[in-house]
Amino acid sequence: MPIRKVLFTLALMLFSALSWAQAEITAVRLSPEAATTRLVFDSSGNVEHSLFVLSNPDRVVVDIKNARLSADLSKINYDRSLLDGMRSARQGSNNRDLRIVLDLKQSAQPRSFALRPNQQFGHRLVIDLSHGAIEGAGNSAARQTSNTPSMTTSSRPPRDIVIAIDAGHGGKDPGAVGPSGIREKDVVLAIARRLQQLVDKESGFKAVLIRDGDHFISLQERVNRARRAQADLMISIHADAFHDRRARGLSVYTLSARGATSEQARMLAERENASDLIGGVKLDDKDDLLASVLLDLSQTASIEASTDAAARVLAGMKRVGRVHKRSVEQAGFRVLRAPDMPSMLVETGFISNPEEERNLRSSAYQQRLADAMMDGISGYFRDSPPPGTILAQRRARQHVASRGDTLSGIARQYRVSMDKLREANNLRGNQIRVGQVLRIPIDS
Repeated sequence: MPIRKVLFTLALMLFSALSWAQAEITAVRLSPEAATTRLVFDSSGNVEHSLFVLSNPDRVVVDIKNARLSADLSKINYDRSLLDGMRSARQGSNNRDLRIVLDLKQSAQPRSFALRPNQQFGHRLVIDLSHGAIEGAGNSAARQTSNTPSMTTSSRPPRDIVIAIDAGHGGKDPGAVGPSGIREKDVVLAIARRLQQLVDKESGFKAVLIRDGDHFISLQERVNRARRAQADLMISIHADAFHDRRARGLSVYTLSARGATSEQARMLAERENASDLIGGVKLDDKDDLLASVLLDLSQTASIEASTDAAARVLAGMKRVGRVHKRSVEQAGFRVLRAPDMPSMLVETGFISNPEEERNLRSSAYQQRLADAMMDGISGYFRDSPPPGTILAQRRARQHVASRGDTLSGIARQYRVSMDKLREANNLRGNQIRVGQVLRIPIDS
């Protein structure tokens, strides 16, 4: 037989053997979360699958082609999950396909995707079961972004400025891991809690923690929670990582509608945006919405306000330690894509750098980072308080003395008594100087 035909025959036999070889489902892992139940099927190779939903009773049927099950389903604990049980059967030609039936405690929305091998796991088929409706786009009420203080004409009492503090990652997504094993999700939550305390102590401010525990929240849901809280600003806290352990420095980012300002910013955005893949959240159904949002004028105003606030925070961070970039960078972070709310992402240092990892473990250093963020946030809002807030009212009730002003004239202008005006400004007499900022008492 000619050598060419021999080689062709051997190749055909090898191809047939490979296509005939079955993938083995070696383990089944179940992870119940607050809003979803996740099933992970570990397999010896890539698998082709399909699924469908049945009711009365509620079930999800998963068909996996050319596969067999070696994992023991009887040892799975279904407590706190949407699952009531799981069973398997063989089917297909020559019984070479695998069918797994998921018995549900209630109706659920299934999503599935495959993951390629990484350093820790091999091939995986992931199925997420969500109860209730799929995540919405959050509070649709438009919020005003203003850089100009004004007095409110509403009869409602003035409100606090709401700061949404988002500790990155969480739950099944640990984020970056330092050389000694500390996890980004733990460090940033500690910093977020310190910042929360500072915000709540500041008169006229109120903090809302997006994540107040070790649990996974999708990027879109983080935005939704901030909008439901009607936050005036969202600050997302992270710790950077790089394969070169010499990389170091703090940095602050805002959203870009036109692409990243640097390759580093682009790579970082891709890494942080991948958090939704870790959580099994489908992203491709949101791209059209996000694209239209970025064209909205409110998004442009939000980006401008974000950049202003982020520059204040970066200035404070420069007093804490070395910065990675000396100016605010921009990239397409999904967690910053709220159309009506200024937002920024703060990288508190490189957890992959041994020295910076030691800093991030220090409670004193965490406090310094929180102090720097608070200085930037409060400075921004004192100069640009949103209408209807306590700070806007206070700013509106100030008078900057100009040439020709007298204390009696200012009292008549604001309809307050001279005594109360002096008391509010710790004045012993009636003398004022040009440029002096006088507080006008609200209760006249």
